[in-house]
Amino acid sequence: MNPQELDAHDLRQHLVALALEWERRYGVSPAITGAISEFDAACLVGHSADSFGLDCKSRTAVTRGADFRYDGLRYQVKGNRPSGKPGSPVTLVAKAKNYEWDRLMWLLYDREFKLLEAWEWAVDDYRRAFHTVSRLGPVDMRRGRRLHDTVDPRGPKGK
Repeated sequence: MNPQELDAHDLRQHLVALALEWERRYGVSPAITGAISEFDAACLVGHSADSFGLDCKSRTAVTRGADFRYDGLRYQVKGNRPSGKPGSPVTLVAKAKNYEWDRLMWLLYDREFKLLEAWEWAVDDYRRAFHTVSRLGPVDMRRGRRLHDTVDPRGPKGK
């Protein structure tokens, strides 16, 4: 396999396959959820793989505020994935550390990085709802605007 010959979606599939194999062999998956969720979120709002790549080339892993921009809006992305091991359901969603974005997207995956849920929050709504809340969970994020239309509002398997 030559990664340079893969389109973005095939590259994503290979990255996931390698991470899952690593997890199978060594117990813990490499930390790819952030990169995968940013790519998937960008595609959900309308970025092409090429436009997402151009948008993100100037940022670093510690760029403050937005993870990407699209159509004049700055997007912050949070993603969660359970490992599938006993006691690993998602119960905690990372809270935004600042409000230097216009929209926050939360994506929930199954253990194989298949998108289960996607929700969006405008910055002012998010601030009003969560500024004084110390711990956020999936139930909190589900109060936002649903972006992925195969989502059961109660969560995976009606939970």
